[in-house]
Amino acid sequence: MSLSTPYLLFLGDAPDALAAKVAQGIRDWRPDLCVGQYRMPECVPDLGLPDMDIDAAVSAGARTLVIGVANRGGKLSDSWKSIFHKALASGLDIASGLHELLSDDPELVAAAASCGRQLIDVRVPRVAYPIANGEPRTGLRCLTVGTDCSVGKMYTSLAMDRCMREREQSATFRATGQTGILITGDGVPLDAVVADFMAGSIEYLTPPSDDPAHWDLIEGQGSLFHASFSGVTLALIHGSAPDALVLCHEPTREHMRGLPGYSLPTLKQLREQAETLGRIVNPACTAVGIALNTKALDEKAARDLCAQTEQDMQLPTIDPFRDGADRLVDALSAIRPRTS
Repeated sequence: MSLSTPYLLFLGDAPDALAAKVAQGIRDWRPDLCVGQYRMPECVPDLGLPDMDIDAAVSAGARTLVIGVANRGGKLSDSWKSIFHKALASGLDIASGLHELLSDDPELVAAAASCGRQLIDVRVPRVAYPIANGEPRTGLRCLTVGTDCSVGKMYTSLAMDRCMREREQSATFRATGQTGILITGDGVPLDAVVADFMAGSIEYLTPPSDDPAHWDLIEGQGSLFHASFSGVTLALIHGSAPDALVLCHEPTREHMRGLPGYSLPTLKQLREQAETLGRIVNPACTAVGIALNTKALDEKAARDLCAQTEQDMQLPTIDPFRDGADRLVDALSAIRPRTS
């Protein structure tokens, strides 16, 4: 996948920060690629980037309008489309990670063709993925799993990848969702893969390594406890056959994302469930640490919560985005490559 940079991040009419998580992820991990943000009057979140309309963004050098909204069901809103037409006419490509494809909208397709611009749908599998076989493979794999959706699984994996690169350790971040793919330019859009091939796509994404000590740091998706999205999580667990799990949690969450009737599981429940399912494909699968998303807490409250959680769970506990991922990476050192 090739996207022209830099980006104008489109936040549209996002009602809250989680609805703009795609844009936020790009802003946090590739700020050098972002010239500004486009917010409609109804938009609530603010990424701290310059607010720009299409003309201002083009003048600032933007090459691609990236749809940074992650709404329920991944729908293209009709209220956005006049802006998209303006972007195409002004010389911008458009990239989207939504389930509803840009390429399925005849008017946008015609406008892009007439302007010589690209419509780039990230959530389109471009590989004929195999069916998983569950066979052991060389190398080491760490998967982030969460008590809910949108609790920091991608951020944790990226923070660990950054830390390992700084230490000159052998590691690769493996993107499995639209934001990770937009950040890195590669990966598997897992929730768009046909169900029978989901686990196989993760085997494909994390192939055998010539270096037995190489770590694949795999971006988690969904939650085993989420009534809507548990299937994608189980496919990740069985496809990655993880040696290590990092448990991710957002402590201020009152209920499952999008499901007011469902409370979050405890970290103990998550650990037990994830390890049990992981050991189906890798008997050595074990949780090595906990990543808390403490963005909503002040520094003291975050520090105290991490300390209490670590005492309760007997696992190193940090906010890797706030404090760095060193302790999680240190925990990986206890994992030894499988010999068979």
